[in-house]
Amino acid sequence: MTSVYPRLELGERSYDITSRALVMGILNRTPDSFYDRGQYWDLDRFFALADRLVADGADLLDVGGVKAGPGPEVTESEEMDRVVPAIEALRARFDLPLSVDTWRASVAREAYRVGAVVGNDISGFADPDYLPAAAEAGATVVATHIRIGPRIADPEPRYDDVVADVARFLLERADRARAAGLPPSRIVVDAGLDLGKTAEQSLELLRASERLAGLGYPLLLSASNKTFLGRMFDLEVGDRAEATIAAHSLGVALGCRILRAHDVRSARRVADTVASLLEPA
Repeated sequence: MTSVYPRLELGERSYDITSRALVMGILNRTPDSFYDRGQYWDLDRFFALADRLVADGADLLDVGGVKAGPGPEVTESEEMDRVVPAIEALRARFDLPLSVDTWRASVAREAYRVGAVVGNDISGFADPDYLPAAAEAGATVVATHIRIGPRIADPEPRYDDVVADVARFLLERADRARAAGLPPSRIVVDAGLDLGKTAEQSLELLRASERLAGLGYPLLLSASNKTFLGRMFDLEVGDRAEATIAAHSLGVALGCRILRAHDVRSARRVADTVASLLEPA
């Protein structure tokens, strides 16, 4: 693979991602996550998980207060209460970049104020104030493809050409971010596997990672334990560990440079192993 990558900047840190992928550890401040089902809703368990993810080699942590799929309404103030104090506490506890998983500019702005340096937005910047808030804070943003929007069921997604449609969307969102004042080194793109895609469409996008990495922005892969792996290989949520490792391995080999992962230890090993294989002799 010969894609040329900009350096990735997260806060004051700058990373050479020519062959090395970073690992983003997932921290859910939700009682209804599809994966942990609220197992880490309790703050003591939440911080214990954060300790483990950092010990296992996370490069950054991603804190979310609202799950992506349909569910009970979470108000703006409730989302703030879930994520802002948690990020502030993590900032005091660890010396590594923190990401806020939100599509609300107001939540992102408060998260930046207490220490977050990444806004991970699965809505594709639907909130018109999202990019100005990131630019003001000097934050990095993740532009994610979604067909309709967060929390909206999309049982029969249709595309003329899913890879071409997603690539076009991501380039347009990256252009918006640059127009708002963000440099390419602070713009990440994500194909949005499972977000308004069938299992087959998500798998097609994973296989097309080299093409998406060739857009010129660091490519984030969010495949960890996802529904498309379960449907493609008839696996329950708790049985998708090996499928996730395989997806991560393929993704990094094809150009993904951030792995958003529940199991940081395995993702770290995949990232380091593939980096060694990709480095020139």
